[in-house]
Amino acid sequence: MGDKANAHPGAAGRAATADHPASVRNVVLVGHSGSGKTTLMEALALTAGAVNRAGRVEDGTSVSDYDDIEHRQQRSVQLSLVPVEWGGYKINVLDTPGYADFVGELRAGLRAADAALFVVSAAEGAEGIGGATRMVWEECAAVGMPRAIVITHLETARSDFAEMTRSCAEAFGADDPDAVLPLYLPLYGEQGPDGHAPVTGLIGLLSQRVFDYASGERKESEPGPDQLPVIQEARNKLIEGIIAESEDESLMDRYLGGADIDYETLVQDLEHAVARGIFHPVLAAAPAAEGARQGIGTVELLDLITGGFPTPLEHPAPAVTTPAGKPRPALTCDPQGPLAAEVVKTASDPYVGRISLVRVFSGTLRPDETVHVSGHGLADRGHEDHDVDERVGALSSPFGKQQRTLSQCIAGDLACVAKLSRAETGDTLSAKDDPLLMEPWDMPDPLLPLAIQAHSKADEDKLSQGLSRLVAEDPTMRLEQNQNTHQVVLWCLGEAHADVALERLRNRYGVQVDLVPHKVSLRETFASRSTGRGRHVKQSGGHGQFAICEIEVEPLPGGSGIEFVDKVVGGAVPRQFIPSVEKGVRAQAAKGVAAGYPLIDVRVTLLDGKAHSVDSSDAAFQTAGALALREAAGDATIHLLEPVAEVQVLVADEHVGSVMSDLSGRRGRVVGTEQAPGGRTVVRAEVPEIEIGRYAVDLRSLSQGTARFSRNYARHEPMPPQLSQKIREQAQGPHS
Repeated sequence: MGDKANAHPGAAGRAATADHPASVRNVVLVGHSGSGKTTLMEALALTAGAVNRAGRVEDGTSVSDYDDIEHRQQRSVQLSLVPVEWGGYKINVLDTPGYADFVGELRAGLRAADAALFVVSAAEGAEGIGGATRMVWEECAAVGMPRAIVITHLETARSDFAEMTRSCAEAFGADDPDAVLPLYLPLYGEQGPDGHAPVTGLIGLLSQRVFDYASGERKESEPGPDQLPVIQEARNKLIEGIIAESEDESLMDRYLGGADIDYETLVQDLEHAVARGIFHPVLAAAPAAEGARQGIGTVELLDLITGGFPTPLEHPAPAVTTPAGKPRPALTCDPQGPLAAEVVKTASDPYVGRISLVRVFSGTLRPDETVHVSGHGLADRGHEDHDVDERVGALSSPFGKQQRTLSQCIAGDLACVAKLSRAETGDTLSAKDDPLLMEPWDMPDPLLPLAIQAHSKADEDKLSQGLSRLVAEDPTMRLEQNQNTHQVVLWCLGEAHADVALERLRNRYGVQVDLVPHKVSLRETFASRSTGRGRHVKQSGGHGQFAICEIEVEPLPGGSGIEFVDKVVGGAVPRQFIPSVEKGVRAQAAKGVAAGYPLIDVRVTLLDGKAHSVDSSDAAFQTAGALALREAAGDATIHLLEPVAEVQVLVADEHVGSVMSDLSGRRGRVVGTEQAPGGRTVVRAEVPEIEIGRYAVDLRSLSQGTARFSRNYARHEPMPPQLSQKIREQAQGPHS
């Protein structure tokens, strides 16, 4: 593994294809922003022959080019796929954004892959392994996903491979540090004037061979006498780590007894341990020498992917049901099995329309066939559920902005599908006569609200379609048409996520929007009992208007809504007009009686009134009921009620104090804490929603990106008098 052939056939100029799941490898690159994932992906493509030495495909674009926003922001904001061929295998390399706001793209990449490469930067030292990266590692561990580690930026002056390896073992090998060990050691050249020696190659620990890239070509040789002691120490530790994870329990006894374990056995056991997700090799990567076709470490990495990472045959498929929820037998990765594929990413191309990146878990997907599209259950986020048939367009394999045509996509492989106008990210594609629905993957809840309105009448006409297409691409967004505040709210994961959403609306869909302050759903209620009299008497030519009613209003416990009670005696208000009074009261309650917010949790009792045999009417008594409620409010103390959320924060123990202090500063009440695995704590609190509009951003700063939180509506509570008064004054305006 990695010590094998010197040269492999590439895939330049054609689409990488697969004819059997055993010949496919799906690997996702994971790491924080700036760790070098995209550069590594381009280096792998160069070594595999998918691009030229300038990192360009046939049309002159970069293999990783796709989104104009990524060019402008100089960072990845979406999942991208580069398929390459290596040694007869097709490798689908999935590059994910490293910024926390785009964790939805990361989770999509994890769903589509069978193994993960964690990319860490030696230039940043231990600080480069952020808490968010460790949490992703734990998620992969929980499902047994095989993982390896690639240390990048070894060309920088501050880099230290040995120190970074120790940091990786501490961060990723909490349960078993000996399961995180290097397969190679860097080979250093002569020191420069700054005292830094460049990495010129690698030393294979299992093969005890030197792979020198200094000339621009990978050359293999024997290690020198000065290198042997260092090699032997690291090699012994690696062998012990491999044997400790071996399924052959006799190996350890033989090794401890002084027996030599042959190279082929070690490689085979290493590959099995990696594929089972219990051993995590550390590799090194550095830029290629000028004009070289291979980056340092890329051959070794491609060999690890093909030799050590599992095939799709070894990766359990997601559970499936019928669209109605009836369980179905577990899927297997069989090209002849029932069709079951999943849309892991949706994008819009200005020339060909919507393009869906699909992972096929069972069966074979072919162009121009009709498939069933089953929805993903994210209706609460503005994504409608689907249960429709659609015709598949062309299948293709992406290379930068090119799409290379495919004749089919078998189980275990990935492909881009054109013209699926209804399918969205997370949807299941299956046979139209045997529809299936896959269990959805875990999606983070968007918790940063963005209240928007169309910039002009022309934008207003396009806003609805633009928003629907935007959320179809990104299931981590939630579109809300708030009936209480009458705002259009786009919920995002953070500020960068919001910026990308607005830019896509503007540049891709031609919709200009303005941001407005986000409103929470305030309410009003009576603090004490009060009475009111509504008198609506008007006389003009013909029939007049006559209605008088007297009511009593009293507060009720939270959650009671509005009760209307009729206590009229003697027919003072005719029976046919009592519903009219109630209708008028409820209409006024919906408009509010103090600051324009709906009135809740009161009992309104109709006590008395007067009517006229000719001039009384339904409309007159509706008006009288509304007037009576307003008069009662004028003589009572009205509380403004604000929504309070139950907030749960999962945070590393070292940040608990800061989080609790911050919650208190937001008028929050901490109601409890409990320990969670991995040195973390769950903090439970009740916090007014008006105080946590930007909590998704602020919590990230407080916890260095490691904390998560969830929120659920609890109830409405009275606001503090000074805040309530301020809102009343704003509602009444400066001239009231």
